[in-house]
Amino acid sequence: MPSSDNPTSAALPLEAAGDALLAAQAQNEAMAEQLDALNELLAKPLNEILAERDKFREAAAAWDAFGAMWMLSQRAMKRVALDLAAQQGVSEQEVVARALAHANEVLSGDAVDLGGTIAEAQLAHIARHRAMLRKQFRQS
Repeated sequence: MPSSDNPTSAALPLEAAGDALLAAQAQNEAMAEQLDALNELLAKPLNEILAERDKFREAAAAWDAFGAMWMLSQRAMKRVALDLAAQQGVSEQEVVARALAHANEVLSGDAVDLGGTIAEAQLAHIARHRAMLRKQFRQS
């Protein structure tokens, strides 16, 4: 019997066409949502759009300054730790290994707060970023 007479083979192109139609409809809905969002943005007066951009820039600058402050304080604390360790005959490698071990204890999720040096809100913040932090602090 020729394949064109087979009802199963005729159903496959119809099923594929139905799937393609559903995919096209989903893509059309997504594009319509994007267009609506763009139209909503463009409907705002230019001064509102620019004010929002300025607020975002201010927020980004504040986070950038905070990041610089955090990095400087971390480097200063590392220097103090290394100086104190050297006075006690502990190598830099041992200090780094201990720091990684402490970080991994916190990241284990067992509510380790490093002797009370991490506040509850900070632990919650760390928990939200646990997956990324585990990659950062994994021991080799």
